[in-house]
Amino acid sequence: MTTEADSPANPAAGVKAAAARRSRRRTHTVLVHTVQAAVLVVILGGWQLLVQGDQHAIVLYGLPSGIFDRLRSWVTEGTALGSLGSQIWTTIEEALIGFAIGTVLGIVCGIALGRIRFLSAVFGPFIKVLNAIPRIVLGSVFVLAFGLGLESKILLVIVLVFFGVFFNAFQGTREVDRTFIANASILGASRWQVTRQVVLPSAFTWIIASLHVSFGFALIGAIVGEFLGGYAGLGVLIKNAQGTFDASGVWAAMVIMGVVALIAEWLITRLERRLLRWRPAQLSGPDL
Repeated sequence: MTTEADSPANPAAGVKAAAARRSRRRTHTVLVHTVQAAVLVVILGGWQLLVQGDQHAIVLYGLPSGIFDRLRSWVTEGTALGSLGSQIWTTIEEALIGFAIGTVLGIVCGIALGRIRFLSAVFGPFIKVLNAIPRIVLGSVFVLAFGLGLESKILLVIVLVFFGVFFNAFQGTREVDRTFIANASILGASRWQVTRQVVLPSAFTWIIASLHVSFGFALIGAIVGEFLGGYAGLGVLIKNAQGTFDASGVWAAMVIMGVVALIAEWLITRLERRLLRWRPAQLSGPDL
């Protein structure tokens, strides 16, 4: 039997329930971060204990302490290529420009082919063939054709980003409820208005989801392009460290890449929350 105090309409009960939910979320967050920190300590501590004292293993695998020392020296003294900030910015610039262009092209082409079946029938086979090509191999072609500057890296990033965004935009366009499109057409909306006001918002969840993966590909494209041929950037740092058997330098550059990727993921998540505020809250997991 439900009492007045337990009734959902009771304001005091609602406040207590909300406070309890916030407390559970805070406890869960603290627990998650604690376990993550413990896992990191175990991995780094085990790595340090297993490798230290063996010079051959240190050359092959590096040490966490050596990685920290290499990062500190890069920050305080710079790298052989110049300041660490300029190397990071070179890679980020290549990744951001290629990511922006590849994303726009992927969205436009995906929605166009998803909306116009004639275009899909004509260009669909070509896109599938291009998607089947190992796109990293194109990095060598771009370096030969466009040199060691930004252009070859940006082109490789565009190619890597485009297909992931394209297929999500295409599938998202095809998944739009046809009833919505029919209703908008009956109300007098033009094809462009239907695309802009019905199809694009409906496909936007698919498009945003692709961005989380695509920025990782953007970083990969920039790093690989620099590794294949470049004057500066994290990829060149990795290449130089590999050439001198400096495992700590390789890992230090990878740590920087990871930090950049985490920051980008956080920004994309914030963008997703802002652009998709109209969605109802997603409920999942055992706490339903």
